[in-house]
Amino acid sequence: MSASDPRAPLSVPDDANALQQGVWPGSARRDDAGALMLGGVAVSELQERFGTPLYVVDEAEVRAHAHRTVAAFNAAAAAHGVATRVYYAGKAFLCTEVVRWVTEAGMNVDVCSGGELEVALAAGADPAHLGFHGNNKSVAELERAVEVGVGTVIVDSPIEIERLAAIADRAGTVQKVLVRVNSGVHAETHEFLATAHEDQKFGFAMDAAAAAVARIRELPALRFEGLHCHIGSQIFGVAGFAESASRLVDLHAQLLEGGPIPLLNLGGGFGIAYTPADDPTPVEQLAQGIVDAVARECEVRGIPIPDLAFEPGRIIVGQAGVTLYEAGTVKTVALGEGRERVYVSVDGGMSDNARPALYGADFCARIASRVSDAEPALVRVVGKHCESGDIVVDREYLPGDIAPGDVVAVPATGAYCFSLASTYNYLPRPAVVAVRDGAARVIVRGQTIADLLSADVGAEGKA
Repeated sequence: MSASDPRAPLSVPDDANALQQGVWPGSARRDDAGALMLGGVAVSELQERFGTPLYVVDEAEVRAHAHRTVAAFNAAAAAHGVATRVYYAGKAFLCTEVVRWVTEAGMNVDVCSGGELEVALAAGADPAHLGFHGNNKSVAELERAVEVGVGTVIVDSPIEIERLAAIADRAGTVQKVLVRVNSGVHAETHEFLATAHEDQKFGFAMDAAAAAVARIRELPALRFEGLHCHIGSQIFGVAGFAESASRLVDLHAQLLEGGPIPLLNLGGGFGIAYTPADDPTPVEQLAQGIVDAVARECEVRGIPIPDLAFEPGRIIVGQAGVTLYEAGTVKTVALGEGRERVYVSVDGGMSDNARPALYGADFCARIASRVSDAEPALVRVVGKHCESGDIVVDREYLPGDIAPGDVVAVPATGAYCFSLASTYNYLPRPAVVAVRDGAARVIVRGQTIADLLSADVGAEGKA
């Protein structure tokens, strides 16, 4: 299973109108006129009602992925007689509606800031089913977490242990905590690199974790629930998780000498398909492979399997999202040796999808407003920002007659697009619209230039 290689040759498609399977939401199809429909809603209606750029999220797709993921991990754990907690990683995309969708599917919610905590609470999430991450939680954030009864705080440093213990003690409560551990396994896409120590901001090194746990066990206001580890993002395959599990279970076994440890949290980072070249591991295979790996490691050491927790985010919302743009200008650039590329500039860009600029992430695209018999042309979809790196889709084949006014759709934008959005060049953040059963509704209002000016003190009374 592998992720697409940005250096690999891009094949000319037989049909530059086809919606690539596994990349688009399951509801994506073309109507009789060739226009894209999402959740039973035509792109023309979405553009007319809400404008572009526009984030579109297929509600049924999110719910289906949430149910499937919970079922997969529950089944894998049940086969070994243990239970699981599956947390939705809110950083992927968080709003109150999404919290409701995933919690109704049986998921807990993972937050990593005071703001994310308040969104989850506003959605009616049970605080006892929340996990609170972060390497620099403020005193105010920890106080709020203790006040509302957050189920688990994942502690990240010796300072935080003391800080949280003092807060819980003042509140007259006992706060459950996990200790985030750096297992030395770092996975990105399909490869992982095992090192003795890893230089990163999160968690405790393996050789420092035991002391952290010992300190927590000394503090009556804290209760040690278990270890936590997150090895990376957009990971295909089970190998990295299995190696990390081996190291974590070894530490878990050592710590059992000091008392019971009910939980082991192996994090998330499971990958999705952004282009047809991506071949992500099915969640059922991931769940079974990871849980089986933990079970084997526990059996070798003669210890019981703890309950397990996981934190998927991208695989819940990623494929459910599609971003719509309108093409503004189209021009052809000579590449030499008889080659050329068509540059299609759209009305958004790196402000609504920072992943290509930040990570060199690959996406694909299709003309959404029509189909065409024109020969495929090599296209680069770019944004309107004053940056040469403002690329939405680096390489794609689209019909060669693409023109201003065409709606361009980019799939697999449900995760880490809205969450990372900015107002660079004073472009307002787009709205988020949910589609389901032929109906569309706004779940996050878009910004206007007036909204942006309202925050500028010097512009008061001038608009």
